[in-house]
Amino acid sequence: MAVGRFQVMAVLQAARAYILGMKITEAKSFGLNRAIFYAAAKRGFKVKARVRPRIKSHLRSKGFSAKELKGIEKTYTMVNIGDEGAYCIEIKGRRLFVMGNEVQTPEDFKRQIEQRFGKNFKDAWKEALEICRQYDKAVLLSQRYFYETIYRPRRDELAKKWSGQ
Repeated sequence: MAVGRFQVMAVLQAARAYILGMKITEAKSFGLNRAIFYAAAKRGFKVKARVRPRIKSHLRSKGFSAKELKGIEKTYTMVNIGDEGAYCIEIKGRRLFVMGNEVQTPEDFKRQIEQRFGKNFKDAWKEALEICRQYDKAVLLSQRYFYETIYRPRRDELAKKWSGQ
Protein backbone atom coordinates (compact mmCIF):
# COMPACT_ATOMS: atom_id res chain seq x y z
CA MET A 1 0.00 0.00 0.00
CA ALA A 2 1.10 3.54 -0.66
CA VAL A 3 2.03 5.96 2.07
CA GLY A 4 -0.16 9.06 1.95
CA ARG A 5 -0.22 12.49 3.53
CA PHE A 6 -2.05 11.09 6.57
CA GLN A 7 0.82 8.72 7.34
CA VAL A 8 3.43 11.41 6.66
CA MET A 9 1.68 13.74 9.12
CA ALA A 10 1.46 11.02 11.78
CA VAL A 11 5.15 10.11 11.51
CA LEU A 12 6.39 13.71 11.49
CA GLN A 13 4.13 14.62 14.43
CA ALA A 14 5.33 11.57 16.37
CA ALA A 15 8.95 12.50 15.64
CA ARG A 16 8.24 16.08 16.75
CA ALA A 17 6.72 14.88 20.05
CA TYR A 18 9.56 12.42 20.63
CA ILE A 19 12.22 15.10 20.10
CA LEU A 20 10.33 17.40 22.47
CA GLY A 21 10.62 14.77 25.22
CA MET A 22 7.71 12.35 25.00
CA LYS A 23 8.24 8.64 25.43
CA ILE A 24 8.01 6.72 22.15
CA THR A 25 4.60 5.22 23.04
CA GLU A 26 3.21 8.66 23.88
CA ALA A 27 4.76 10.20 20.78
CA LYS A 28 3.14 7.60 18.51
CA SER A 29 -0.23 8.16 20.18
CA PHE A 30 0.22 11.93 19.73
CA GLY A 31 1.28 11.57 16.10
CA LEU A 32 -1.78 9.52 15.19
CA ASN A 33 -4.01 11.88 17.17
CA ARG A 34 -2.73 14.93 15.31
CA ALA A 35 -3.04 13.22 11.91
CA ILE A 36 -6.68 12.43 12.72
CA PHE A 37 -7.21 16.01 13.90
CA TYR A 38 -5.80 17.55 10.71
CA ALA A 39 -7.76 15.13 8.51
CA ALA A 40 -10.96 16.10 10.34
CA ALA A 41 -10.09 19.79 10.05
CA LYS A 42 -9.55 19.40 6.31
CA ARG A 43 -12.98 17.79 5.87
CA GLY A 44 -14.66 20.19 8.27
CA PHE A 45 -15.54 19.23 11.80
CA LYS A 46 -19.03 17.89 12.39
CA VAL A 47 -20.76 19.79 15.18
CA LYS A 48 -22.06 17.44 17.86
CA ALA A 49 -23.53 18.01 21.27
CA ARG A 50 -20.83 17.85 23.92
CA VAL A 51 -20.90 14.55 25.73
CA ARG A 52 -18.41 13.10 28.14
CA PRO A 53 -16.27 10.72 26.10
CA ARG A 54 -17.03 7.04 26.57
CA ILE A 55 -13.40 6.14 26.66
CA LYS A 56 -13.73 3.11 28.94
CA SER A 57 -15.94 1.17 26.54
CA HIS A 58 -13.60 1.99 23.67
CA LEU A 59 -10.59 0.75 25.64
CA ARG A 60 -12.40 -2.40 26.80
CA SER A 61 -12.90 -3.25 23.13
CA LYS A 62 -9.12 -2.98 22.73
CA GLY A 63 -8.48 -5.51 25.49
CA PHE A 64 -7.82 -3.29 28.51
CA SER A 65 -9.04 -4.79 31.79
CA ALA A 66 -11.42 -3.16 34.26
CA LYS A 67 -8.54 -2.98 36.74
CA GLU A 68 -6.40 -1.02 34.25
CA LEU A 69 -9.28 1.36 33.58
CA LYS A 70 -10.20 2.04 37.20
CA GLY A 71 -10.10 5.80 37.87
CA ILE A 72 -9.23 6.64 34.29
CA GLU A 73 -11.72 9.55 34.22
CA LYS A 74 -9.56 11.38 36.77
CA THR A 75 -6.61 11.34 34.38
CA TYR A 76 -8.51 12.92 31.44
CA THR A 77 -6.67 16.16 30.75
CA MET A 78 -5.32 18.52 28.11
CA VAL A 79 -1.62 18.30 27.28
CA ASN A 80 0.15 21.06 25.40
CA ILE A 81 3.03 20.67 23.01
CA GLY A 82 4.01 24.29 22.68
CA ASP A 83 0.89 26.10 21.51
CA GLU A 84 -0.93 22.92 20.40
CA GLY A 85 -3.19 21.09 22.83
CA ALA A 86 -4.62 17.59 22.77
CA TYR A 87 -6.66 15.58 25.26
CA CYS A 88 -5.15 12.50 26.83
CA ILE A 89 -5.63 9.91 29.54
CA GLU A 90 -3.09 7.97 31.56
CA ILE A 91 -2.98 4.18 31.78
CA LYS A 92 -0.22 2.33 33.60
CA GLY A 93 2.01 5.39 33.69
CA ARG A 94 1.76 6.23 29.99
CA ARG A 95 -0.21 8.98 28.34
CA LEU A 96 -2.48 8.06 25.44
CA PHE A 97 -4.13 10.75 23.36
CA VAL A 98 -7.86 10.90 22.75
CA MET A 99 -10.01 12.14 19.85
CA GLY A 100 -13.71 12.07 20.72
CA ASN A 101 -14.42 8.68 22.28
CA GLU A 102 -11.39 7.01 20.72
CA VAL A 103 -7.98 6.58 22.27
CA GLN A 104 -5.03 6.44 19.91
CA THR A 105 -2.75 3.66 21.14
CA PRO A 106 0.72 2.71 19.91
CA GLU A 107 -0.92 -0.42 18.52
CA ASP A 108 -3.27 1.77 16.46
CA PHE A 109 -0.22 3.68 15.20
CA LYS A 110 1.38 0.41 14.16
CA ARG A 111 -1.78 -0.78 12.38
CA GLN A 112 -2.76 2.51 10.71
CA ILE A 113 0.67 4.00 10.05
CA GLU A 114 3.65 1.65 10.32
CA GLN A 115 2.09 -1.18 8.32
CA ARG A 116 1.57 1.14 5.34
CA PHE A 117 5.37 1.52 5.13
CA GLY A 118 6.13 -2.17 5.16
CA LYS A 119 9.85 -2.74 5.65
CA ASN A 120 10.57 0.99 5.07
CA PHE A 121 9.18 2.25 8.38
CA LYS A 122 12.46 2.21 10.35
CA ASP A 123 14.19 4.27 7.66
CA ALA A 124 11.24 6.67 7.45
CA TRP A 125 11.24 7.10 11.23
CA LYS A 126 14.97 7.88 11.24
CA GLU A 127 14.47 10.39 8.45
CA ALA A 128 11.54 12.04 10.26
CA LEU A 129 13.70 12.44 13.36
CA GLU A 130 16.53 13.92 11.28
CA ILE A 131 14.13 16.36 9.60
CA CYS A 132 12.70 17.55 12.91
CA ARG A 133 16.15 17.86 14.50
CA GLN A 134 17.16 20.33 11.75
CA TYR A 135 14.78 22.92 13.16
CA ASP A 136 14.92 25.20 16.15
CA LYS A 137 12.85 24.12 19.14
CA ALA A 138 10.60 27.16 18.62
CA VAL A 139 9.50 25.74 15.24
CA LEU A 140 8.68 22.39 16.85
CA LEU A 141 6.69 24.11 19.61
CA SER A 142 4.56 26.06 17.14
CA GLN A 143 1.59 24.29 15.55
CA ARG A 144 1.61 26.75 12.65
CA TYR A 145 5.36 26.75 12.02
CA PHE A 146 5.58 22.96 12.27
CA TYR A 147 2.82 22.62 9.68
CA GLU A 148 4.12 25.32 7.33
CA THR A 149 7.86 24.73 7.68
CA ILE A 150 8.28 21.01 8.25
CA TYR A 151 5.18 19.15 7.02
CA ARG A 152 3.65 21.10 4.15
CA PRO A 153 6.72 21.68 1.94
CA ARG A 154 7.74 18.02 1.91
CA ARG A 155 4.52 16.03 2.47
CA ASP A 156 4.14 14.83 -1.14
CA GLU A 157 7.85 14.21 -1.62
CA LEU A 158 7.99 12.10 1.56
CA ALA A 159 4.80 10.19 0.71
CA LYS A 160 6.31 9.22 -2.64
CA LYS A 161 9.73 8.41 -1.18
CA TRP A 162 8.37 6.46 1.78
CA SER A 163 6.08 4.48 -0.54
CA GLY A 164 9.22 3.22 -2.25
CA GLN A 165 8.49 4.95 -5.56
